[in-house]
Amino acid sequence: MCGGVSAAEGTAWGRLRDRVTASDPGLLRLAAGSRTAGSIALTLAVLTALRAPVPHLVAGAITSMAATFAIREKLHAQQAVTLALGLPVALASVTLAALLDQYVVGGDIFFVVLMFCAVYSRRFGDRGNALGLIGFQIYFMSLFVGASPSALPRLYLVIAVAFACSALLRFVIVRETPAGILERLREAFRVRLAQLVSAQLELLDAGRDEVDKALEAVRERTARLHETALMIQGRLEDGTTDASVARLIQRRIAGAEIAAERLGLLVVNARSSERADTLTLHLPGAPLPAVGQLPVREPGFDVLRRDLAALRLLVLRPEGRTGYAMAHVRNRLLGYREEENLPPGPVAVQDVFRGIGEAARAVLGLRVAMGGPQDETDDTPATARSREELDAEDASIEGAEESEREAAEQPTGLRRPTTRAAVQVAIGSSLAIVGGEFLSAQRWYWAVLTCWIVFINTSSTGEILVKGYRRLLGTVLGVVAGIVLAGLVGPHTWTALALVLVCVFLMFYTAPLSYTLMSFFVTAALGLLYTLLHTYSPSVLLLRIEETALGAACGIIAAALVLPVHTDRRTDELLGTVLHRLSDVTGRAIEQLSGGPTTDLLDQARDLDQALADLRSAVQPLTHPITPLRSRRNTAQYLLALLETCAYHARALAATAELLPTHPSIAADPRLRQACRRITHNIAVIAAHVADHSSTEEIETGPSIASLLDSGPVPGAVRYGRITERVLRHLQRLDEAVIGLARPLRVPRPAPQR
Repeated sequence: MCGGVSAAEGTAWGRLRDRVTASDPGLLRLAAGSRTAGSIALTLAVLTALRAPVPHLVAGAITSMAATFAIREKLHAQQAVTLALGLPVALASVTLAALLDQYVVGGDIFFVVLMFCAVYSRRFGDRGNALGLIGFQIYFMSLFVGASPSALPRLYLVIAVAFACSALLRFVIVRETPAGILERLREAFRVRLAQLVSAQLELLDAGRDEVDKALEAVRERTARLHETALMIQGRLEDGTTDASVARLIQRRIAGAEIAAERLGLLVVNARSSERADTLTLHLPGAPLPAVGQLPVREPGFDVLRRDLAALRLLVLRPEGRTGYAMAHVRNRLLGYREEENLPPGPVAVQDVFRGIGEAARAVLGLRVAMGGPQDETDDTPATARSREELDAEDASIEGAEESEREAAEQPTGLRRPTTRAAVQVAIGSSLAIVGGEFLSAQRWYWAVLTCWIVFINTSSTGEILVKGYRRLLGTVLGVVAGIVLAGLVGPHTWTALALVLVCVFLMFYTAPLSYTLMSFFVTAALGLLYTLLHTYSPSVLLLRIEETALGAACGIIAAALVLPVHTDRRTDELLGTVLHRLSDVTGRAIEQLSGGPTTDLLDQARDLDQALADLRSAVQPLTHPITPLRSRRNTAQYLLALLETCAYHARALAATAELLPTHPSIAADPRLRQACRRITHNIAVIAAHVADHSSTEEIETGPSIASLLDSGPVPGAVRYGRITERVLRHLQRLDEAVIGLARPLRVPRPAPQR
């Protein structure tokens, strides 16, 4: 009925390709690992041809790695300038390290000053951050290989070769363009969307003992789809040549994400005897209502399974390569959104069919985002209308103007995050130097390196504590691996170098997934490097564990005692930002749905998503499995789930409001302003309580949102149509979720009426 999958899609290679694409969106991790390992391999090959000794091979490998991973800018011109500036910085760093090596106190003081400057330079953006990293890493490399003034000319050559090889890999061999990265991210979105539909189909069929696992898979794949959508959002500006094309892709991706998430909720409702709350899709461990039910074996469910499988196939097969069979499937699914040929069944099941129709329309709308041609043969009237709606949206996007973005007030002085982190890392590394000297006069710099690393990409004491713990755990495991690898390699230099390259690749490939894994591969590679330098012994690797523990402890002490940013304070600030952006998106979406002026709502919705992602990252110390405060962890997870629910409904309202000028079934309804007033008021009350816990203002409660609109018809307003009812459902769920936020945050609520 659905036709067979294409040969490429049906082969093991096609399935493997899709899995890799989904697990590594945009192949960003694969490219980072390949670029860094390839740069090191090329550097080693050139230096070997120049008959460089082993210490210089190690120096070249470390320099090449630093020159490659430090540069994070997106455009090639910017990357080239930063790489060119990094070379003199590296030469100056190795010179000072060699000249100050004989002056213990002076060298230590300069090292601390260098780290302060390297962290402070982050305030100047990606370029400042890259130059700071290069300066620090080259100084560290000099200490590692024992650079001396007499060896400087040869080290200059080594560094120049490493930078040249890094440039060759970056700009020629593993050349990445913003447009190419965006294209691969869009492909990853398509594959992850198909995986989410597969998880929804498995949830529909799950038995009594499998339903919780199936529901967790839906949650996980919903989150991964959202993650990919955010990654695409971050690449749109540089990856497209036209602002209108960027906005069109943004709208199509947002529409598909919302349709898929809504379809998941409808499937949950179809599997349960009572209506599920949206929170079910966002709260880890939340059970499915009426979990004991077995899959229903009614005719409607059999058709539903068939159509979910057809939707998955429609996602996997781009619009230009469908053929007659897939065109027939596409037309049937699109007809459901217009109530055409809805199969018989319970109301909840028919809602899923409507959701499938909306998802099919979103897949059709991805044609520009996926960059493929359209096949308009055999279109039914419902399909033709969907195309006309999409074309009208395209025209409205091309004529839209960019909205002004408000500039956030930046802190100054010691309140600036870069200044505070620079002071903290300087004091922490000073402690690490003193303590490291007591442990080892030759390898004290490992403690300093750990202290430096735990401050990278952290903003609170709790984040530093978790990162230090992960670093120590990865180091301990890496030491064990290093001992095993060193024993296997023995005196075989090239075998050791090959394994170092493998470890470097895996280090960068796993870095975004697990800091513990990254630390493991770093330590394993270091064990091999010590073998190459003929300084390996089990006691050296055990010393690394001690130095790592010391460095992590010094970093935690500095973060806790010097200009501390407590986790509670940091999360409160970010929670306030999320609430303000939630209020903005909701208020402006309802204003537009009520007939007000149009604004760029999807950009604001993505700002909300980014703020929520920042909060999720900052709250990790509270939700980490090792935290002893179980009740706080549960509360934090519940709050995050509620905020995810709020963000989903706000995105849905924004996407619906964006359709208002072009969608024939959507009309402005001024009564919606009244329905939204309570929601925005309650968000403001909660935000005020987060900012000042002594606030006594109460949230408002009352009748349902729908009942607030029943006061009578408004001239020119439409009585509840299908789209208006959906807006009301989103508002009702948003209202319930916002009121739900008040309980764990202990916001005053009105006393119940007798």
